[in-house]
Amino acid sequence: MTSSLDIFGRLIMDHELHRDLLDALGETQGESEERAELFERLTREIKSHAAAEEQALYSTMMRKPETTDETRHSVAEHQEIQELLNDLAATPMSSGAWMTKFRALRDRYLHHIDEEESENFHDYARYLTEEDEQHMRAVFDRRKQAERAEAEVTPERLEEAKA
Repeated sequence: MTSSLDIFGRLIMDHELHRDLLDALGETQGESEERAELFERLTREIKSHAAAEEQALYSTMMRKPETTDETRHSVAEHQEIQELLNDLAATPMSSGAWMTKFRALRDRYLHHIDEEESENFHDYARYLTEEDEQHMRAVFDRRKQAERAEAEVTPERLEEAKA
């Protein structure tokens, strides 16, 4: 199904941007304007990407028994990453804890997108119909744009989120 590459190619393009932003953020130091701007951009990008991916791809794959467990796992990882982003936003950028938490977020997120690209997307492609592909193409970019406009950096400490 060559047309299924449309959605997966689009998701991978986002992943590449996220990797670049993570690399750039990892090079920043202390409480700087650059760090704040990069973190806000990364947060908006990841949150809008996740929401669009869940509506376009995951909702489709959840309806297919062969991929339901794999999809649930990915949705749970999205929630975990959201909590890590919120916790990082609640941490002073000038503290050493910020970089420690950033590295944990980076490692967790890179694991997630590597797993999607090396395993999930290949599995998912086997079960997509032309109707599925049309739905995903129609939904992804529209939802991502709307979500990016609404996405916010929402500081919430991880220990508070777990309560």
